[in-house]
Amino acid sequence: MRAHYRAAGLDESDVADDPYEQFARWFADAARSGMMEPNAMVVSTADRAGRPSSRTVLLKSYDHRGFVFYTNYESRKGRDLAVNPYASLLFPWHGIARQVIIGGAVTRVGRDETVAYFRSRPHGSQLGAWASEQSAPIGSRAELEQRYEELAARYPEGEAVPAPPFWGGFRVEAETVEFWQGRENRLHDRLYYTRKGEGWTLQRLCP
Repeated sequence: MRAHYRAAGLDESDVADDPYEQFARWFADAARSGMMEPNAMVVSTADRAGRPSSRTVLLKSYDHRGFVFYTNYESRKGRDLAVNPYASLLFPWHGIARQVIIGGAVTRVGRDETVAYFRSRPHGSQLGAWASEQSAPIGSRAELEQRYEELAARYPEGEAVPAPPFWGGFRVEAETVEFWQGRENRLHDRLYYTRKGEGWTLQRLCP
């Protein structure tokens, strides 16, 4: 199967000097397109031996400090980032024939920021963060649901749920950002930002 792209092009004169600003423009386009969860991104990490793994998570915030997502620190990605604190993020906006690929160093967000975000989550999601030992083996679905029901009885709707100490945010500080626009005859546009001191350089890559 092969899609035939006929989208408008991406020219150096049309993009922002700063990739965070350019990301904001494209993110707004993706949101307006009506696609489901434009903040869904594939996060790729590698363990101490360099073995990669990928999964889809949701971007929760971004600014000039980086791109933030939340997870269990004991999950596979959390363990990877503890020993190899670098990640790649991929936004696969297939519906508008665009991709954004971000690479950079990863740090944990401050605890106050994590707690503030945790309190903004739906009650059920707060309980789910406690119930699931993310990436750990579990005997059955029933066991997972029993953990959840026990927590729901302990923290009924309307009662504050504390943020788990093993759960929090990671921030990816961009070192490289690629904007990919699908074009006709597989001659796609690829504009690639690289961090240079306090600024950025911009290159066009071959498709």
